[in-house]
Amino acid sequence: MSTIPIISIGDTLELKKQHPCGQKLFKVLRIGADIKIECIGCKRTLTLDRLKVEKMIKKIIPGESNE
Repeated sequence: MSTIPIISIGDTLELKKQHPCGQKLFKVLRIGADIKIECIGCKRTLTLDRLKVEKMIKKIIPGESNE
C-alpha cells in the first residue's frame, strides 16, 4: 500500500510527465479536492483532481514556508 504524499501550498512538484513547454516542475498554489499548480517554465496554471496529481508526482521539493 502506498503512502499519501503530504503536499503544502508553496511546494514544488516534479511530475513524471512534462508540460508541453518542456518543464517538469510545478508550484502548488491551492489545495483541496482539486490541486491548482503553476508551471515554473511558462507560468500557466492547471487545476487537476487531487488523486490524479498524487499519481503523477515524482518528487516533492518543500517550499520556503515549510520548516
